[in-house]
Amino acid sequence: MSTTRVIPESELIEKVVYINRVAKVVKGGRRFSFGAIVVVGDGKGHVGCAHGKAGEVPEAISKGTERAKRSMSSVTVVDGTLPHEVIGQYGASKVFLRPAGKGTGVIAGGAVRAVLEACGVENVLSKAIGSTNPHNLVRATLNGLSKLQSRERYLTKLGKPLD
Repeated sequence: MSTTRVIPESELIEKVVYINRVAKVVKGGRRFSFGAIVVVGDGKGHVGCAHGKAGEVPEAISKGTERAKRSMSSVTVVDGTLPHEVIGQYGASKVFLRPAGKGTGVIAGGAVRAVLEACGVENVLSKAIGSTNPHNLVRATLNGLSKLQSRERYLTKLGKPLD
């Protein structure tokens, strides 16, 4: 499902979902390193996520951003919402996504909201079920979005006319 279309840097939406500080205890004290979960999208149906790790926060974010750009995939978005209900799973996390009418907005928690806004979904209802670990929620949301298909694609898969 990944696309080969080159998206200009200025059009990309970058969102930092979570920054994790990890301490390693050594003889002289503690050494800190940082991990950042970053979501990148163009607001027009393309989104990717990645985890960047480094000794400083800005480096971790830039590493995550570069990896997220490479992992972008396309998502089916119809009139600013989803074509149908879907459940995405990753690890112990489940994310339930439901299309919503115009004016509803993005009803979602932080990690799920970042993914939905980056890919250009404007009206959606969501519910996180199970683990609320931000790593797993982001991946579960992307899993759910990858399962979406348009009405036309579904009908052609069934071998039925598009009317």
